[in-house]
Amino acid sequence: MQKFTSLEALVAPLDRANVDTDQIIPQKFLQSIKRTGFGDACFSAWRRDPAFVLNQPRYKEAQILLARKNFGIGSSREHAPWALRDYGFRAVIAPSFGDIFLNNSLKNGFLPIVLAESEVDQLFYDTASFPGFKVRIDLDRQTVSTLDGTKTLRFEIDPFRKHCLLNGLDEIGLTLRHADKIRAFEARRKTQFPWYF
Repeated sequence: MQKFTSLEALVAPLDRANVDTDQIIPQKFLQSIKRTGFGDACFSAWRRDPAFVLNQPRYKEAQILLARKNFGIGSSREHAPWALRDYGFRAVIAPSFGDIFLNNSLKNGFLPIVLAESEVDQLFYDTASFPGFKVRIDLDRQTVSTLDGTKTLRFEIDPFRKHCLLNGLDEIGLTLRHADKIRAFEARRKTQFPWYF
């Protein structure tokens, strides 16, 4: 899994509340268990509308998605953070998230950041007011800052999830840190119970 330490990037404003995982990636695209190849399906129904925010050239290189409350509600699918990552996003900022989406995101190297609704409102205002608006996310300090340093917003994150993101550790990576102990255990088992093998 790719490490997430800090990110300075363009913000794309998705000014919608209650975005569910079927809107992020419709069920008909869930044909693969690979973590790639889903970018074109991300928000596919909405992207058919030429006026949809992600169709605007000014947000083409955005890596941070700004959303309203209850982002990622609905059915459980790891494909939702996979699609957002594959589209080019590394993080999403919103006042609240669906619990399953939040956990799936953190397990897959995609950072969901919870800020107060008033702080999200201000970021929406700044994004609309200043073309090319970027912020800096510092995971170690748990902050979102404007590039000019005039505004710094603090967010909370579970310490274990933070450790995993900073070190690029998914569940497989966490297990492989104990590879020597696993091999030693397997060797002992073969000696103790040869009939199993």
